[in-house]
Amino acid sequence: MESIRLNVALLRRRVPNLTSAARSVGLRPATVSNLCNGKISVGRAEVRTLVALATLAECSLDELIIRGEKIEMIETKIKTLDLFAPLVKGGTVGLVARPGMGQLVILSELFHRLKKEGYLTHLLMPEGEHPEVKDTLDFVDTVTHSIDEAYEKIAAAGKTKDIMFAADRAHVITGEITKLQERLQDIGIENVTTLLVDLKGEAVDEEVPYGPLETLWQFDIDLAMRHKFPAVNPIYSTSSVLEGTHVDQSHFTTQQRAQKLLRRYRELRSVVSVRGIESVPTAEVQSYKRGELLEAYLTQPFYVAEEFTGTKGEAVSVQDTLSDVQKILDGAMDSKEVDQLAYIGKL
Repeated sequence: MESIRLNVALLRRRVPNLTSAARSVGLRPATVSNLCNGKISVGRAEVRTLVALATLAECSLDELIIRGEKIEMIETKIKTLDLFAPLVKGGTVGLVARPGMGQLVILSELFHRLKKEGYLTHLLMPEGEHPEVKDTLDFVDTVTHSIDEAYEKIAAAGKTKDIMFAADRAHVITGEITKLQERLQDIGIENVTTLLVDLKGEAVDEEVPYGPLETLWQFDIDLAMRHKFPAVNPIYSTSSVLEGTHVDQSHFTTQQRAQKLLRRYRELRSVVSVRGIESVPTAEVQSYKRGELLEAYLTQPFYVAEEFTGTKGEAVSVQDTLSDVQKILDGAMDSKEVDQLAYIGKL
């Protein structure tokens, strides 16, 4: 089957205020966002939706739809990210979280891990006072304080190094990030993967908080409150890597099965928290217990947190994650206790 996807970079350049623009032509912003990040495949999109997007971007359908081009995934070796919402190389990922849910810890961890893989890490400092960013600076190669300065540093690095660039949502709202990406593309630099955080925690209240994205990491307050880190929601986080044929069928099937189990587990958990496990139908007890084991397995010790947690950081390959999750789904871990799977690496 031919792989097709939206030209998200083109949409980002030409329709920076996607929410307003989508509504103005009768499209639901959430639908457009899901098309961009792959949650809804282009093949399932209504023709009128694609035509409306092409009209907004002032391009043809052939320009809007990319055919046959393989999306490359950056393997972070963070289980929940690689399984449910892989990082797209050269793409843009938006982190949706309120303060205290761990988005800066994940940013620091990614910088730490990817520097070891040869990436240059670059942080555009947010405006105003944000002392919580201080710990992230230990894992950054270059820090800049303006879009122009960021452009100069990234352009100087050129095409010789892959770059991991991070900025706050405030720079997205002003349109500065879009302009920076345009300027870099104009000089042929496409090796920049952009991470967008939201230090004010306002993105959770927006349908499309960042505009078009290749990857969305939605943080979960329930996971954070129960200290299940990384607190990235495995059901609502998504990536265009999972659309079409960009990952093998085993990855896609495992991701879908895991999401289905976790969705049902969350429903049952709300019942158990009020009425106890005795209230769960016998036929559903297995789903509840396997969901509990899977949720525990998806927690992971981070290298950047070792001095605070006293637990050694763990890296787990995508293949090991898929194999382990399949074992949990198939019942091979049913005899294990939840604590045995929490904050480990691979099984």
